[in-house]
Amino acid sequence: MSKRKGAPYDDRITDECRTLIYEGHDAPINTTDYNPKKVDQPRQLPSRKLTRNVIFAEAAEAYKTGQKPTERIRVYEKVKPGIWTYNGEFLLLDSWRDTSNVRQVFKFRLDLKDKPASKNAIIIHLSPGWLIPSAIKQAVFLRNGGRCVECGATDNLHFDHIMPHSKGGTSYSA
Repeated sequence: MSKRKGAPYDDRITDECRTLIYEGHDAPINTTDYNPKKVDQPRQLPSRKLTRNVIFAEAAEAYKTGQKPTERIRVYEKVKPGIWTYNGEFLLLDSWRDTSNVRQVFKFRLDLKDKPASKNAIIIHLSPGWLIPSAIKQAVFLRNGGRCVECGATDNLHFDHIMPHSKGGTSYSA
């Protein structure tokens, strides 16, 4: 997902940063003679294999009809080219087709997962708004010159809150 300016997909964060509305992927450039942004997002690849969008949509439908449990999806956010941040684990709850400009796109609803992956996991209740907005991440990255302020590392960087949520911090304190 990406919320940065000029991002290729119309992803949205709603419900006090607990729900993602994620837009599916376009046809790969090498599989169409047209600009992928000007044609409907495909259901099949030229090889006749289903696209990842359709696989996601089928998983959401299986959940909605009670055939399978919801899929857990790890969400990463592209902050800058080559820089991604982990935004947590979400549950795939719904899918639909929507009109974007003149074409049909896949949309998916993912909700923040509140329950631990195993019985032995520690439950940490996160307050609403725990995701740090992309604009804040970009500003902090630029402010710190792309380096960790503690050790000076330039790779495997993490974005954290200045004041932890457990002590009253918010996502907007950069």
